[in-house]
Amino acid sequence: MSAAKTVAIIGAGPVGLAAAAHVLERGLQPIVLEAGENVGHAMRQWGHVQLFSPWEYNVDKAAVGLLAASGWNSPEPDQYPTGAEMVERYLEPLAGNTALKPHIRTSSRVTGISKVGFDKMKTKGREAAPFEIRYQNGKGPEVVRADAVIDASGTWHSPNPAGANGLPAIGETDAADRIAYGMPDVLGKDRARYAGKTVAVLGAGHSAIGTLTDLAKLAEQVPETQAIWLLRGNDPAKAFGGGANDKLAARGELGAAFAALVAAGRIRMESEFGVSRLSADGPSLVVGAGSACCGRQIVVDELVVATGFRPELDFVRELRIQLDPAIECPVALAPLIDPNEHSCGTVRPHGARELAQNEPGFYFAGMKSYGRAPTFLMLTGYEQVRSIAADIVGDREAAERVELVLPETGVCSRSPAPGASSCCGGPALSDVDACCVADEKAKQQGQTGCGCAA
Repeated sequence: MSAAKTVAIIGAGPVGLAAAAHVLERGLQPIVLEAGENVGHAMRQWGHVQLFSPWEYNVDKAAVGLLAASGWNSPEPDQYPTGAEMVERYLEPLAGNTALKPHIRTSSRVTGISKVGFDKMKTKGREAAPFEIRYQNGKGPEVVRADAVIDASGTWHSPNPAGANGLPAIGETDAADRIAYGMPDVLGKDRARYAGKTVAVLGAGHSAIGTLTDLAKLAEQVPETQAIWLLRGNDPAKAFGGGANDKLAARGELGAAFAALVAAGRIRMESEFGVSRLSADGPSLVVGAGSACCGRQIVVDELVVATGFRPELDFVRELRIQLDPAIECPVALAPLIDPNEHSCGTVRPHGARELAQNEPGFYFAGMKSYGRAPTFLMLTGYEQVRSIAADIVGDREAAERVELVLPETGVCSRSPAPGASSCCGGPALSDVDACCVADEKAKQQGQTGCGCAA
């Protein structure tokens, strides 16, 4: 009897551990390589953030099967966990109390992947060669071989820069001590950094509006705190979300509450502000947009850059991979998630067929598979790895089968053609949200507005 196939899984976050559970369920041998000291390393960085979806949407079926055998006390399915609670109540028990434990290697940062005996140029016999994965674990370079690889390493540690052109703004590196990326814990461990300060937040996604909302709360406690929203575009309504039409109620409520804060003037907005340069001015930070001679600028104490993330691809450069040139995701997945076309959370469930690469046996999964696109949901990743595990063992029927229905956002950034319905199934904004948007726009034009802020 031949030995079971070995599958290397990069990343021990929710999707990486779910991949290991599905691989184990299929009779394969997982090897999980996690760069951090603990599982869920990236999630721990935003542990203060509450997820938009309740527990029932955040656990994987195969993982729950392993946990159940260990006597796991499952959380209430309708409760909303924070990132820290996800780690403590789900990821740590999954990694430490189940059959996955001996397969996980932490403090193991992958530095390169290739095929044994084959560089990228060599073809004949390549498909039969195993993968060679090199990683660092503090004791020097290590090597492991595998029949397949699932890269679920995420994008958290590769944030997009402040520069509107995709490059770091001029002076961004020098100003690093006054810049935070992602979503700092404004009301918790980072409170002292932001209390009583003028803070600009760049971005239009959930991280940006969540941080701005927290800054508004902080201003209630420390009135000198001022929040400035830097918006690259000119339509704030896109950031307000689907309101009552969002099937994830917490996500809709965040957008509606944020719209009300902007409309009430509690958050100052600077639209069409494409950051181009940053410079220190004593204790302050000058944030400039446009050219140095005739652009705009604001002076702040701190800058939060919440402009999304991008995949780190250097360690897979010796593999034959094909990515969409704009989004840096698998080519077949790009039309489903391209933010230039739509911003629907309701991305059609997909699996191995969309994620497979020209290098047989190699797959991107989880947030990494979405490249630079921002619409990823955890359930999507669980469906991805279920399908991938089936594909690795040759179960084509299971790999092609769809076992997931995702909740809708209720909003798309692309307007449907006249007479057509929205791709997300409903109008973009609820009546209350629409009033706030109209009110905010009217005030920008010097008019009274509709008064919803009152």
